[in-house]
Amino acid sequence: MEQTTAVSNSIPRPKNYLLGWYSCTWTTALMVALPVLSIFYLAFFPKENAWAHLASTVLPVYIVTTLELMIGVGALAIATGVCGAWLVTMCRFPGRKIFEWALLLPFAVPAYVIAYVYTDLLEFSGPVQIALRELFGWQSARDYWFPDIRTLGGAILMLSLVLYPYIYLLARASFLEQSTTIHDASRTLGCTPFQSFYRVSLPIARPAIAVGLSLVSMETINDFGTVDYFAVKSMSAGIYDTWLNMGNLGGAAQIASLMMIFVVILISLERMARAKQKQFHSSDRFKALTGYQLHGWRAWGATLLCALPVACGFVIPVWILAGYALRNIDQLWTSDFLSYASHSFILSSCAAVLTIIIALLLAYSKRLHRKRSLKVAAQFSSLGYAMPGAVLAIGVIIPLAAFDNAVADLMEQLFGISTGLLLSGTAFAVVFAYVVRFLAVSVGSVESSLNKVTQSMDMASRSLGHKPLSTLTKVHLPLIKGGILTAALVVFVDCMKELPATLILRPFNYDTLATYVYQFASDEMLEECSLAALLIVLVGIIPVILLSRTISSTRTSQ
Repeated sequence: MEQTTAVSNSIPRPKNYLLGWYSCTWTTALMVALPVLSIFYLAFFPKENAWAHLASTVLPVYIVTTLELMIGVGALAIATGVCGAWLVTMCRFPGRKIFEWALLLPFAVPAYVIAYVYTDLLEFSGPVQIALRELFGWQSARDYWFPDIRTLGGAILMLSLVLYPYIYLLARASFLEQSTTIHDASRTLGCTPFQSFYRVSLPIARPAIAVGLSLVSMETINDFGTVDYFAVKSMSAGIYDTWLNMGNLGGAAQIASLMMIFVVILISLERMARAKQKQFHSSDRFKALTGYQLHGWRAWGATLLCALPVACGFVIPVWILAGYALRNIDQLWTSDFLSYASHSFILSSCAAVLTIIIALLLAYSKRLHRKRSLKVAAQFSSLGYAMPGAVLAIGVIIPLAAFDNAVADLMEQLFGISTGLLLSGTAFAVVFAYVVRFLAVSVGSVESSLNKVTQSMDMASRSLGHKPLSTLTKVHLPLIKGGILTAALVVFVDCMKELPATLILRPFNYDTLATYVYQFASDEMLEECSLAALLIVLVGIIPVILLSRTISSTRTSQ
């Protein structure tokens, strides 16, 4: 009987088809991993070795500043995200239902956009300081003290305002999955609501918070627009300065390889934090949560705590951008703006489609070939998500420039013509970088959806004479189209917001909305790019809605 079951559960797979899927998977994975390999190759074998000079001058500053930035942003993000997640999950207060999804809204605002808005709002010639001078009769900056936002502390605050949703999202999902029996037991043992949170809920949610913190730290390392605008000497800004200002690609690759080591350490620490922790769901995890009813000042204090990050991270920036855009709509709605918007939409759409195609290839190959080597290939393909944009730009430009130079030399020798740049310095380089950077998002979503399709569907299709490709197109795609659409939307929005890689790799005189906003806002001309910044934010709301609906559907609350 057991032998019959084993045979019936196996899917007949023609060897020639399997070999083709297997080869395509590994070829794709190696192409995606090529930028990572290129960075380390150039770091170890640069044309001009500037490591000693960098190590004795600017590198220590880059490392210390990056560490300070990560620690500051991580601390604020944890405080904001965990506090907000606990309040909306386990407490009852005015506005709680709104804050369940509103606390995710700052996720739609790129860090560089919020940095430009608050600089315009709080600088000496901004409306806040003008109002203070008029109110108190001050004449110049010597008459009063006002904090300078364009500092390391300002960068920490700006980044934490838009990155805390990572921790909020994962912490809230963890709180929703926890057993009500554990909380009831803690209360019967005399714990106050805060003690129950600190001693029971927080330790259980620690693995989820660790994952969120690692994502926040990686996004902090990746940021370029904010640190560049605030003149913060982080490693991301150091790569840009070493490559484009000093003209030393090898030195930039060496800093990039150091950043990759940072990322590997972060991922390793996150996995070590969760390695010895095992959690099991109780039978009441789907039982409606009964939270703590807050009254008086506690209730309104919870409302204020949840309202502050939403107001500062989303409402105020969007309000200011919308005001600028509406006042100058005639000047802003131009052919240039439409051109930049079309560039962003075309590049992001191409990247989204390509990541979905590659994700389907990787996920379906793993389904056909249950071999460890294919899991390794999938992990290779996900390396790009851990690469900061500036690092990725270097990794992409190295192999593409080598290919262009080899083709140009060959054509010059054979036909006496110059082909110029075929791949590097073109839109292809930007799309390739997007695909490498965000492929992991598509792979995760597609693989999760594909795993929900039972193997009996494959066997039924194969018994009717369908081959693997036909089974994928006629059976699996209709069943997993929801996961595919979600992955495509998230990748599309991420590409719209991506700045460092786009800024470095884009063709000459080929701007996107992100680079357009960066160029104008860096020159203190926020009003001229307000419509573009507002469009980026509005598009970014799409994944926020998807994420909010996903976590809210996991459990009901009373």
